[in-house]
Amino acid sequence: MHALIDRTLATVETASLDLAPRRFGRVVACDGGLIEVSGLGVPIGTICTIAQGAATEHRAETIGFRNGHTMMMMLGDTVLLRPGAIVRPEGQPGMLAVGPEFLGRAVDGSGEPIDGRGPVMATKSWPAGGYRVGALDRSRVTQVFDSGIRSLNALTTFGVGQRIGIMAGSGVGKSVLMDMIVDGAKADAVVVGLIGERAREVSDFVTRHMSGDRAATTAIVAVPADHAANLRLRGAMLATSIAEHLRAQGKRVLLILDSLTRVAHAAREIGILLGEPGAARGYPPSALATITKLIERAGNSEQSGGAITGLYTVLADGDDQNDPVVDTARAILDGHIVLSRDIAQRGQYPAVDVGASLSRVMNDIVPAEHAAVARRFRALAAAYETNRDLVMMGAYRQGADPLLDEAIALYPRMCQFLSQPGEESVDLATAFAQMNELVGRES
Repeated sequence: MHALIDRTLATVETASLDLAPRRFGRVVACDGGLIEVSGLGVPIGTICTIAQGAATEHRAETIGFRNGHTMMMMLGDTVLLRPGAIVRPEGQPGMLAVGPEFLGRAVDGSGEPIDGRGPVMATKSWPAGGYRVGALDRSRVTQVFDSGIRSLNALTTFGVGQRIGIMAGSGVGKSVLMDMIVDGAKADAVVVGLIGERAREVSDFVTRHMSGDRAATTAIVAVPADHAANLRLRGAMLATSIAEHLRAQGKRVLLILDSLTRVAHAAREIGILLGEPGAARGYPPSALATITKLIERAGNSEQSGGAITGLYTVLADGDDQNDPVVDTARAILDGHIVLSRDIAQRGQYPAVDVGASLSRVMNDIVPAEHAAVARRFRALAAAYETNRDLVMMGAYRQGADPLLDEAIALYPRMCQFLSQPGEESVDLATAFAQMNELVGRES
């Protein structure tokens, strides 16, 4: 308690005193979560407080302008909001508090703690949209990132600074796979953004990962599904900004965003409120541009030497791998892991679809022997899956295809290789050795 008081007093001592007269406006219209304010011209991104008597206060974010009025979106419910309520700006527009103070803490989209341990006391500011840098500042991916997952290390090897998507429908194991990677990852810091997920899942994740030695290097930004759309979007930006600030200090950061689809849904809500037309299956152009901007902020930094390895879960609505969000993410990411419902229903976890998964940097970071064995494993898996129905019906005649004959013989062991218990971690060297023993020598 004394340490918290000392930090608070130190912050007050260094804070600058603003003696400028405070501007204010008044609420003139409310349509759902969108409100119009007259008499207050503030930049987009400004957070404002809306006074509701002596005890009640709302908060809103500026998202646009129309007919001389400032358009704002509530950061909470509109209950008790009334016409003529006084609106006052606060803080720095478009800036978020960041810093190492967030490590070991769990906060919401506004940076307020949800772990019951008092204020975070972060004093550094960072643009919500990040600092734009030149393309050549993103150095090449040259080092291997050990995910701790046997199938991923062997067949879709990640690199430090790579951006990877985990794509699947609901209930196929995205969150479980994400948990396994967090447990097995080797990074200076881990920043997790749980955006638009169930509150129970947020509670479970905090309980599992904010204890022990890992907690001191882990920051969690959690905005459950029942929060306002702009608060969910701010949560994704806050998690990315915290990771960027740590990268600027030369740290290797693992950034996990669960899920990118919920971020796109939030951006879609805001775009539609502002009157933007839905272009691709109801997604306005700004919604798809939002996820592209978030992804591009991850990667290696030539200037600081730090890196952000980005791991993004992507919910395929209706198991549609051609959903606009899935398609946009797959086009901009450096690799994608596809989880198959059919494979999960066979009891194989993690349910990685080897043929549909890809790491675009794998050939640049692993030895030629590793890449060759991985290609052979893929060829065997593809041969079996293509002819699976024939084999199951007994319609295939042995000897017609030597590759398929070998795939049939090895299939049980290949399924065992791809399966892994949630509490087990397999490093890269072990994964390659086991794969090489299984399919390394051609018959």
